[in-house]
Amino acid sequence: MSKELIIRSDSGQVDFALMEDGRLTELHRDEGDTQFAVGDIFIAKARKCVPGLNAAFVNVGYEKDGFLHYHDLGPNVPSLIKFVKSVSSGKIKDFSLKNYELEEGIDKDGKIVDAIKVNQSILVQVIKEPISTKGPRLNSEISLAGRYLVLVPFSDRISISQKIEGHEEKDRLKRLVKSIAPKGFGVIIRTVAQDKKVADLDRDLSNLYNKWIALCKKIPKASFPTKIHEDGNKAFSILRDIFNDSFTSIVVDDESLYYQIKDNIAEIAPQKESIVKFYQSSVPIFEKYGVEREIKTSFGRHVSTDKGASLIIEHTEALHVIDVNSGKGSNNSKNPEEVSLEVNLLAATEIARQLRLRDMGGIIVIDFIDLGKAENRKQLFNHFRDEMKNDRAKHKILPPSKFGLIQMTRQRVRPEMEIKTKEKDPNGGNKEEVEAPILLLQSMTLELESLIRKNNKKIVLHVHPFIAAFLKQGFPSIRMKWYFKHKVWVKILPRDAYTYLEFHYLDPKGKRLR
Repeated sequence: MSKELIIRSDSGQVDFALMEDGRLTELHRDEGDTQFAVGDIFIAKARKCVPGLNAAFVNVGYEKDGFLHYHDLGPNVPSLIKFVKSVSSGKIKDFSLKNYELEEGIDKDGKIVDAIKVNQSILVQVIKEPISTKGPRLNSEISLAGRYLVLVPFSDRISISQKIEGHEEKDRLKRLVKSIAPKGFGVIIRTVAQDKKVADLDRDLSNLYNKWIALCKKIPKASFPTKIHEDGNKAFSILRDIFNDSFTSIVVDDESLYYQIKDNIAEIAPQKESIVKFYQSSVPIFEKYGVEREIKTSFGRHVSTDKGASLIIEHTEALHVIDVNSGKGSNNSKNPEEVSLEVNLLAATEIARQLRLRDMGGIIVIDFIDLGKAENRKQLFNHFRDEMKNDRAKHKILPPSKFGLIQMTRQRVRPEMEIKTKEKDPNGGNKEEVEAPILLLQSMTLELESLIRKNNKKIVLHVHPFIAAFLKQGFPSIRMKWYFKHKVWVKILPRDAYTYLEFHYLDPKGKRLR
């Protein structure tokens, strides 16, 4: 699978589009003013403890207090609290932790009032950005993420990604990291560390250790609340998390950002530095690489696949519901069970892409087309799980219920990506909206293919004159491409009374074809 990262910079906002084999799979946006991004660390004070929730509300400077649950404190929070107090008062000036004596850990089933006191100074890290009316979700088990490793203060545990396969490689990595890990720190070995040399790991670990020292130096002078560590710019965070050897190009349309990303790639993968390119053209970068078209066709309530299956995506405050329809592309030559399975498999692939693209989180319920055979339901479930393996967000998928529903949860750490795809109707009033014109050709083609499969050979397309001219222009024109593919010549009849996006297929006698 080839991957491209297309980066657009516009008026302080930067958009990152991840393309996999020409399809848009992830879209990230950096608006430059995110004060509470995942990974940011604050020196803050607990405002109040709520025994009923077993949680504390912490002032981190947001309009709503951050939420810190007992289970997110981390087992060594007493050591962290004592350390922060000693550093703030100037009693501790050696931040290495090599001579720091750890306190006894907290009980995993304890109570928040026994661990946190009101107005107590505490170091907290954002694990979920503010969403809707809720403040940020916090934890106090501080971690600093690098390219290959994650550094965890007040711990001695060496953990390794479950995605790394092979006992020999796991043992090798654990042995190497144990030999270089600083005393007083635990380390998590990330998936991309597989097959890396000790020099690469040591360089990454030294960088993380220096970040820890840097943030500790800010504590004595900090007021409450103060951000004392940022997880880095969005570009570097994305590259750190998703970059691998399958990337074929990174294209940037801003010169300063181009040099910045080039330096980042030189740091994490020097052999790939040449794939970073500076884009200079009068054609906007997202249009040149087809990202704009992908955005228009991929967001919105209704999403169509290439072969006719369609999704209806609905959102509520508590969950997302996705309904799968066979659409107009079903093959009537097959039996209903085969058609349903084929449509469901296509839909499962698209749903996995949609979850990553929109960054949908929380509870998600998927209503696939009913399947009568148990082996087909199992095949669908296994296929969906396989498609979700590329998703970095934590998720859990349950087998189909008695009603044929697949339920799942997906980690939500930031607001869902929402992009408006409807546009003002040129023939309507100020409040009228229609689907984007870029979807028109897709709808026309799908409906035409459905009619041809039903053995319709004489077809007349009624459309607005502007659209009629568009379908006929050029060589080969869109109408010619239809003919080359289906061996059916579509007669196009301009209709002045039609709106821009209105079209109908009729037979030569004027009867609507369905």
